[in-house]
Amino acid sequence: MEPLKALLLLSGVLGALAELCVIPQMDSQLVEKLGQHLLPWMDRISSEQLNPSIYVGLRLSSLQAGTKEDLYLHSLKLDNQQCLLGSAFSDDNSDCQTKPSEGHLALYLLALRANCEFIGSRKGDRLVSKLKWFLEDEKKAIGHNHEGHPHTSYYQYSLSILALCVHQKRVHDSVVGKLLYAIEHDHHIRQGHLSVDTEAMAGLAFICLDRFIFNPDLRPRITMAIETIREKILKAQTPKGNFGTVYSTPLALQFLMASPASGVGLGTACLKARASLQASIHGGAFQNPLMISQLLPVLNHKTYLDLIFPDCQAPRVMLEPVVEGPSPAHVPEVISVTLKVSSVLPPYKQTVLILAGSSLEDVLKMAQNTGGFTYGTQPSLSGPYLTSVLGKEVGDREFWQLLRDPDTPLLQGIADYRPQDGETIELRLVSW
Repeated sequence: MEPLKALLLLSGVLGALAELCVIPQMDSQLVEKLGQHLLPWMDRISSEQLNPSIYVGLRLSSLQAGTKEDLYLHSLKLDNQQCLLGSAFSDDNSDCQTKPSEGHLALYLLALRANCEFIGSRKGDRLVSKLKWFLEDEKKAIGHNHEGHPHTSYYQYSLSILALCVHQKRVHDSVVGKLLYAIEHDHHIRQGHLSVDTEAMAGLAFICLDRFIFNPDLRPRITMAIETIREKILKAQTPKGNFGTVYSTPLALQFLMASPASGVGLGTACLKARASLQASIHGGAFQNPLMISQLLPVLNHKTYLDLIFPDCQAPRVMLEPVVEGPSPAHVPEVISVTLKVSSVLPPYKQTVLILAGSSLEDVLKMAQNTGGFTYGTQPSLSGPYLTSVLGKEVGDREFWQLLRDPDTPLLQGIADYRPQDGETIELRLVSW
């Protein structure tokens, strides 16, 4: 065989073996319905309910909300100026109802970039300094010997690095080194289970760092970390096609789509994940605004890394609010849900009656109103987060896990999960 023909044949074989993660276009009406779920949330502009991820998701999608989008960004800017710039390095933010988290600030920086804004002003520099201060504090908590843990999570740690990188702000090598070590030694794994969304967010941060090569000495470790994350995520694919859970799949796909290398089976895995997502969307699984905002870019073949050089002039379809017709008259169904708490003494177990379609949060409120049950929450970007149950507060590295009896962890939070008639829901205090 002639050398040239042999080379062409080999190139063809290698090309066939090398696959890319490409997500075929999904039905436009289905995507539009997802976007419509975000519109009511954009009317909620109190400090507790503002969510920069909603703005980022829409800007990276094929959809737009017109003036509502502009007003939402304006509200985000006002809120962050009051909360973060009023006292940049003080815990006394009197103008804020709640102290912004590291993740909230990182997403706000992504929102600015989604509007093609680069941080360069004095105010912008203070935002960057605040986020770098967050990361330095987290680095100290992890410790010199990597025996500690971030105050928040490696997910927020990764998101913060990504936000700075997207704005082309250098992150200190020691901060990056902590995340590299965590990925290399599985320090971010919670309760023995791989956190796919944390892996994916770390992977997106590493891909961004790899593109800018802030420190060439770190590049071999970053390249290896990207490959390691890709292998772990692909191994985490379930028979249904999800990478981990249905809610961690969008971020996993963002990482796989942006990943610099291809591999055998990658394209098939992504197509399988897409089919699972489509079925889940049809089934109404995506109601939470944070989850929707992470999914919409994927359906438009975009990732957070497109914020490095965003296309703010790309045509997007205008979203129209859903017009609800008159509901047919019917007698509301009453169901029974049993609430169980074994992590306190004496153990608590009570059955409450609630209207069908109510959320788990409604169940908790009903149990509290009838007496004998108390709980507390704090706002988060993914919805209300349980902080106490029956007077038992979460401690360091603890959280209240939601389970459907006998031992099935819920994938949704208290505001999103809708219990069925006869279900028993357990609130269990667990450590990680």
